[in-house]
Amino acid sequence: MALEAVGNQLTQADPSPTGRLLRFSLALLFIVGVIIYTLYFVDAPVSMTLVVAAVVGGYMAMGIGANDVANNVGPSVGAKALTLGGALIIAAIFEAAGALIAGGNVVETIRKGIIDPTLIPDAATFVWAMLAALLAAALWLNLATSIGAPVSTTHSIVGAVLGGGVAAAGFGIADWGLVSKIAASWIISPVMGGVIAAAFLYIIKHSITYQTDMASAAGRRLPLLVAIMAWAFATYLLVKGLGKIVSVGMIGALIYGLIIAVVVFFLVRPVIGRQSRSIDNNKLSVNTLFNVPLIFASALLCFAHGSNDVANAVGPLAAIVDVMSQSDGSIGGQAAIPLWVMLIGALGLSVGLALFGARVIKTVGTEITDLDQTRAYCIAMAATITVIIASQLGLPISSTHTAVGAVFGVGFLREYLKTSYARKIDEIKEHHANEEQHVLDEFLREFEQASASDKKQMLKDMKRRGKQDKNAVVISKSERKSLRKVNREELVKRSLVFRIAAAWIITVPASGLMAAMLFFMIRGMMLPA
Repeated sequence: MALEAVGNQLTQADPSPTGRLLRFSLALLFIVGVIIYTLYFVDAPVSMTLVVAAVVGGYMAMGIGANDVANNVGPSVGAKALTLGGALIIAAIFEAAGALIAGGNVVETIRKGIIDPTLIPDAATFVWAMLAALLAAALWLNLATSIGAPVSTTHSIVGAVLGGGVAAAGFGIADWGLVSKIAASWIISPVMGGVIAAAFLYIIKHSITYQTDMASAAGRRLPLLVAIMAWAFATYLLVKGLGKIVSVGMIGALIYGLIIAVVVFFLVRPVIGRQSRSIDNNKLSVNTLFNVPLIFASALLCFAHGSNDVANAVGPLAAIVDVMSQSDGSIGGQAAIPLWVMLIGALGLSVGLALFGARVIKTVGTEITDLDQTRAYCIAMAATITVIIASQLGLPISSTHTAVGAVFGVGFLREYLKTSYARKIDEIKEHHANEEQHVLDEFLREFEQASASDKKQMLKDMKRRGKQDKNAVVISKSERKSLRKVNREELVKRSLVFRIAAAWIITVPASGLMAAMLFFMIRGMMLPA
């Protein structure tokens, strides 16, 4: 509890000068620690260039922690399944564990083959390009985090490496076919995430929350939903999170995941059954049954994220270390990641989330649309399943775009359902326009309490009677349109949709342009006068 209290204090987005100064001071303390560690404890030839690269790598890792990690814990925080302090503890432990245990000991020098490093003329130029890429990506993440925009850290570093490489060796160095695939992922990632999240929410609503006896329906359906989650997450971890330790392939991962899901189903079914019999028959109580699965989901997402995206922070740094350690100055396609480099990345992720992650967590968890435990479950499932599908199809999607797209999908489905329900209420009022008010009130009360299938039947019976007065309109069409507009604005904030979409679109070109400018600046300082 004491640790969580400290976490809550650290993650409060205090806008006061004192709060900003405290966070900046703690971040600076981490950077100073990186400098001291690199100077005195690294078992490698130390130069000023290496120290600067380590500092920029640590800065980049903090940026990833502040921005990207929020996608894993933001929905759970927004649903109040986790506090900000609890999210910090879980993310810090599992992000670091994923990076150190399953981050792998080899990383591609150039992220996803975006450029051909052999076209760079010499090792010094390569080091300057990678340093510029790291710093540009970190600066872009810093800017995005300051306005609360969740952007793709993968796209940030890809754009930065692209810009630095083009500045160093010209446009022919880039794989423009891969660049076009990454651009396509701006649409593919959020659409896939949104559709899958909306589909899960629709299924849950019709199988649980739209039922007359919600508690009993939850006792029957929730064990299956938890088992599906276990299947998805086990497969995800085997394919992505633990892929650098064990290699089982997609089919093997699905089979092992299914075995784990069956075990989980039989373990949780009696527990959830007992809980469902002791809760009130309302949506709020049913939502509490999702708390524990959501905590596990956040932990596993953080572990997988740490194992995969730590390379965004330390990949270029590892490349710099590798080139500087080569006696002949050769530039390889792969670079071994020393433990000290991985440690900087792992600690930087946790420090960045602790000090600066609250802003983006609140954007993802509370500002786009209201989230509860059920909706957060759907978002976690969508993020996981989308990554599995995309990995199998070879699509370069962004986990950030997927998670935020899932939040949008949940919000837009709620808009549609609310608007549809408002239309049905309007129709009921029109049908009862010539009847006593108590008759309308009684029908509305029965309609509100009925299950989804009973509601359909009630509307059919009402239309069949056909006793309404065609000239009596209780709510006009313009009023009905206004009501639908209010519902849309209330459930999904359009200003955030446009702000986040704009940040996504300009991430690659913005980080690339900054990297090119920084490369020329660094080269100008390093070349002899």
